[in-house]
Amino acid sequence: MRPLLFLLAGLACAAAPGRPAEAVEYPWCANFADGAGANCGFMTYEECMLTARGTGGYCAENVMYTGPAVAARPRHVTRNRRPAKKD
Repeated sequence: MRPLLFLLAGLACAAAPGRPAEAVEYPWCANFADGAGANCGFMTYEECMLTARGTGGYCAENVMYTGPAVAARPRHVTRNRRPAKKD
């Protein structure tokens, strides 16, 4: 009974639709001391400094951050309207 249960569970997981992971950029990077690496996953400078403070590192703006995508405003289409005929 157990092998059948595992088989059904495996098939259910394989059939479930999945979405690919999306990369997320954040505006602040914590650069750790002695070249130990960087972590660019901080929304605010304060949040970044809480992580970097105890390591002797520092925070800098993420040069790869482009900000949220802003949808273009729809253009207003003007039409030349003819005046109505008066009979």
